[in-house]
Amino acid sequence: MIPKENDESVNNEVETEAAEVEGVESQAKTLEEERARAESYLANWQRAQADLINYKRRSEQEKEEITKFANSSLMLSLLPILDDLERALAAIPPELAELSWVDGIKLIERKLRSNLEAQGLAEIKAVGEAFDPTLHEAVMQGEGDEGMVISELEKGYKFHDRVIRPTMVVVGSGKKRER
Repeated sequence: MIPKENDESVNNEVETEAAEVEGVESQAKTLEEERARAESYLANWQRAQADLINYKRRSEQEKEEITKFANSSLMLSLLPILDDLERALAAIPPELAELSWVDGIKLIERKLRSNLEAQGLAEIKAVGEAFDPTLHEAVMQGEGDEGMVISELEKGYKFHDRVIRPTMVVVGSGKKRER
């Protein structure tokens, strides 16, 4: 027969080992929970970092757009002056066309036009082109090829590839002119 003292020591050892196993299992479970929490924090941090990068890129693009098109209202207000200069030069009688002041006015018109073009202004070509509602504003129909711009009533302009004033045009109705 085994003495009782041995039984108690064995029981104590078994209980101690059981407590250690429970402690290890508890620590393993806690470690797994902490690992899951750390992975969650890492994923959230990575998402937040990506959101910040996207925000910076978007705000930079918006700033570039604002800077690029900040002068569009100024350009739009200068277009009537350019139109008036063109009309004035077109209305000069041939006998006055050779005078030096007329040459000065032509030079001013060319200088204004070149400065505006250097800033990003571009004239929209219309006559002979197919009617495009994003570029042209049809104000009349006339005899000519259907859907084609047959004349221009007011020039249109783009500023950095954005239409700031559409070209006012006469569009062909499909009826041919009789000659």
